[in-house]
Amino acid sequence: MKTITYNKLVRDRIPEIIEANGKKAVCETITRDEEYIKLLKDKLVEEMNEFLECRYG
Repeated sequence: MKTITYNKLVRDRIPEIIEANGKKAVCETITRDEEYIKLLKDKLVEEMNEFLECRYG
């Protein structure tokens, strides 16, 4: 089985959804504030890009 790694924050229940589809989700809890803030910023940029793509195509 191919392994795909995503080093980013995920929304609630996403790991459950992945596993319900027969795949394995490995998650890690972030404890360092600096790392958490960076991942939050990355997630914000990702969500904004998705919004802009939908809105302005």
